[in-house]
Amino acid sequence: MDRRNFIGQTAASGIMLLTSRTAFGYEANSAVRIGLLGCGSRGTTVASSFVKNTPARIVALADLFPDQLAAAKAHFDELNTSLGVPAIDPALMFRGPHAFEELAASSAIDSIQISTPPWFHVQHLDAVVAAGKHAYCEKPLGVDVAQAKQALEIGKRAEGRLSLDVGFQVRSAPPIAEVVRRIHAGDIGKIVCIAAHYNAPNAVSHANPSWSPDEFRLRNWLWDRVLSGDILVEQNIHIIDLCNWILGAHPIKATATGGRNAITHPGDTWDNYQVIYTYPDDTHLSFSSTQWGTNGFFDVTERIFGTKGITEAPYSGPVRIIGENPWAWQDSSAPASGSSTFAANGAFTDNLEFADREKDRAFIESITSGKFHNQAEAGVESALSAMLGRMAGQRGHEVTWDEQLHHGEQYEMTIDISQFG
Repeated sequence: MDRRNFIGQTAASGIMLLTSRTAFGYEANSAVRIGLLGCGSRGTTVASSFVKNTPARIVALADLFPDQLAAAKAHFDELNTSLGVPAIDPALMFRGPHAFEELAASSAIDSIQISTPPWFHVQHLDAVVAAGKHAYCEKPLGVDVAQAKQALEIGKRAEGRLSLDVGFQVRSAPPIAEVVRRIHAGDIGKIVCIAAHYNAPNAVSHANPSWSPDEFRLRNWLWDRVLSGDILVEQNIHIIDLCNWILGAHPIKATATGGRNAITHPGDTWDNYQVIYTYPDDTHLSFSSTQWGTNGFFDVTERIFGTKGITEAPYSGPVRIIGENPWAWQDSSAPASGSSTFAANGAFTDNLEFADREKDRAFIESITSGKFHNQAEAGVESALSAMLGRMAGQRGHEVTWDEQLHHGEQYEMTIDISQFG
């Protein structure tokens, strides 16, 4: 597949125009029926974006925990009412360890949004595709090598008959999409190296004295390396994915350092990484990451250095090219440089403001038009790229792409999910 197009249409705008009957059999203006699997903050935010920005409707909900399910129903009932759409049918609410299977088996839905903790993504994606449902799966496609390889096989099963999108919505942000188009057109010449960073505050704590240790772990999955993949794989993967897209390749090796030097909360994720990735043609990415503190400091950017110029592509601030072909994204509504704030649910108001909207529209249009997306291959590639840096850091020595694949890394969760039945 063409990596440069793997997120589909990256800068679409305006209202979708649908034919009277598409290849998939949707009538004009009919709504794609979505089931939300994983009713936490991010899942609710993305599902709400689908409802607000596309003809799709959230008609079913599934979650392991009853309180999250109830909160999601209240939210979407209110949202649906404001749009003149029926409330969620209680018969289409699924709870517990088998909720994902019951949701996938429902004939009342066309597509499923997978927003569960990352360790479950591949298991849930497998069930969704096996049931013949379209899938919008949050990144990453796997927390270890074994899961990534399984996700690739699932993608092959979906090819040509289902849309399978991965939640790399940053690629769909109009300023980012346009500057990458210009890089690919040669505006900065040959890419020599990239410097990027992702600095963010710590994940929010969730606590309740009635929770068992297993429930606490599941509710605070961002603190758990097995459940989240660690900060490189769960959060920083957005920037590593953009660098793969820009370079049209994955790294061939990595060296890294890092550790758990500031945070004291339970769990085993690191709070900082420093990674040097080597790509083909001896092109290097220097990437650093931090995740701690409560002061709200948040700063994410990439600088791409070429023989004809330099590109700056931050989450907040000027997106521009400096050099022989100068250019800057013009948007009078963009916030001032440095004004970005961290949004735990991903609802940013800077250069990423319209990223979810454009990604959602492209996914729904792929279903209604019958021109199905399949982003499994590139999604797996970016997941493995992030895992490569993690493995190099934890082992303390250089790791090559082939060594990682041969190792077949596999994480064990060690939680009996049936206890939440």
